[in-house]
Amino acid sequence: MMQKKPNIDSLTSCAPLGELATWRQVIERQKAFGEHAFNQLSDEQFFTILAPGLNSCAVIANHLAGNMLSRWTDFLTTDGEKANRDRDTEFDPPAQHTADERAKIMERWELGWSTLFGAIDLLTAEDLSKIVTIRKVEHPVHAAVVRQIDHYSFHIGQINIVARQLVGTDGWQWFTLAPGGTKAFNKELMGE
Repeated sequence: MMQKKPNIDSLTSCAPLGELATWRQVIERQKAFGEHAFNQLSDEQFFTILAPGLNSCAVIANHLAGNMLSRWTDFLTTDGEKANRDRDTEFDPPAQHTADERAKIMERWELGWSTLFGAIDLLTAEDLSKIVTIRKVEHPVHAAVVRQIDHYSFHIGQINIVARQLVGTDGWQWFTLAPGGTKAFNKELMGE
């Protein structure tokens, strides 16, 4: 079967707006990937620390929320490290390991993501060439966004590794293809 060539002119003429849409899709997928892991955890597992020096899913979620609230509030006009942020306390394990504490963390998680999406949705193609600061270090907007996507992807990966360790591979519900499923998936996808 002959594949249709992409229309290069349409891709290059809308690249900045396409870039914004792509970033949003990647970020939405990362959020969904994290929540897929959270949804497989009991409250006890959500707060479990696997080994000294590691973080629980609760701590990682709290840190991500704090980062998002700091970086994306007034994204274009204020430094990304807000004076009211206390990053170090984001890594303190919660004193209570209850459903109510988990709900508070998840409420903060949602607020962080909605702040991020609100800022991304307001960006225009012209904004991509502007400069923002993070800890007074200048970043072009496009570089600051990619920096955050990289940071969030790293922590979402951590969440999934911790969660899978706690749930166990046999009980794990895969967000992506389960091991051993690639050939069948590719055959189906390619109509073979």
